[in-house]
Amino acid sequence: MAAVTSPEASQQARVYFQTPPGSTEEAETPVRKQGRVTVKYDRKELRKRLNLEEWIIDQLTDLYDCEEEAIPELEIDVDELLDMENDVDRAARVKELLVDCYKPTEEFVAELLNRIRGMQKLSTPQKK
Repeated sequence: MAAVTSPEASQQARVYFQTPPGSTEEAETPVRKQGRVTVKYDRKELRKRLNLEEWIIDQLTDLYDCEEEAIPELEIDVDELLDMENDVDRAARVKELLVDCYKPTEEFVAELLNRIRGMQKLSTPQKK
């Protein structure tokens, strides 16, 4: 329930939200357990991967001249690229994925390969 104070009390009207009787916010909010992802993975490597994925989305948005939601469904699997023997194979795989892109992709591919150089593959951790 909201209550509005009178305009005479202040220059701007204020809205206050009150919890209905018999209801508490704590009961409505489920308790979340803290995840242990950063314990099993290297936090710094996760941050690098997240930054890379955000960069890829930005670049694909520019390449396809559209919003993120409208980018054709394609998956650039960084772990797959890291598993490949050399940059020639990696570049060929990325170009294969971008075959429907009408803009030049060479600069994107070169920068992507540069950014993944030195990254570690994120393998699923083994349960102890």
